[in-house]
Amino acid sequence: MSAIGIIATLRVQPGKEAEFESVFADLAAAVRANEAGNSYYRLFKAGEAGVYKVMECYDDAAATETHRASDHFRTLGAKLGPCLAGAPEIETLQAV
Repeated sequence: MSAIGIIATLRVQPGKEAEFESVFADLAAAVRANEAGNSYYRLFKAGEAGVYKVMECYDDAAATETHRASDHFRTLGAKLGPCLAGAPEIETLQAV
């Protein structure tokens, strides 16, 4: 089994940081509670204002699909959208 890492870079509109962080906290709690195939899901602030990185680790490709298809990801992800200043940049990594 080869784990999959994801780093998502999210740019948040000025003044929307607190709302973004609050909704993301709910999303992270839902991921941890409902996704057995996810071993890590955490938000970090980057050095640049309004830029965040989400670091994620999944057991396999099926676990990443479970995440994307989950009700909590769709519902809470939709609440994150209005906070963003553009499309997320997604980097997918293979564990060695």
